[in-house]
Amino acid sequence: MGDKLWIAFFSQTGTEIVDIAKAFGRWPNKIITNQRPEHLRKINDDLLDRDITFLPNKPSVEDYDIVLEDNALVTLHGWLRVMPPAICRKYLIYNGHPGLITEYPELKGKDPQVRAFEGIKEGKYPTAGAVLHKVVAEVDEGRIIAEEKFNTFQLELDDLFRILRDRSLYMWCNFLKQI
Repeated sequence: MGDKLWIAFFSQTGTEIVDIAKAFGRWPNKIITNQRPEHLRKINDDLLDRDITFLPNKPSVEDYDIVLEDNALVTLHGWLRVMPPAICRKYLIYNGHPGLITEYPELKGKDPQVRAFEGIKEGKYPTAGAVLHKVVAEVDEGRIIAEEKFNTFQLELDDLFRILRDRSLYMWCNFLKQI
């Protein structure tokens, strides 16, 4: 990745950014989140000493343009907002998704891990996985650039979350090395 500007977004805890930064050996140049009441989330302690930019809960195109920079790599880590079409066209943005949407498109959207686990218990999903994809203005519809999948035989929910986290971390680190 060299010295390329990296901007990372999150809406929940930011733990994935922390895990990637520690494994990859580099922190994003900018970390951005949306404003949420404190009782709705706890930001990862490792981010508290970092400079975090807060956007409104429902950012406008102008809000995004203020914090983004041309030629930056933008990554989404639990960013629970749909990027506006103008922003998707203007910036290079990638998202990690903890659902194997290449095989099970119904897992697009928020919290696919729980829906996948329910499907696993019903025998509906013999495999699970995660993807990295280019961001477009529709939820989880962009071109897939990386995929990791695994057998779901005898998985418990905690195992599913752990394996998805590990596979996502692996994909993100490999992707960032190639940039």
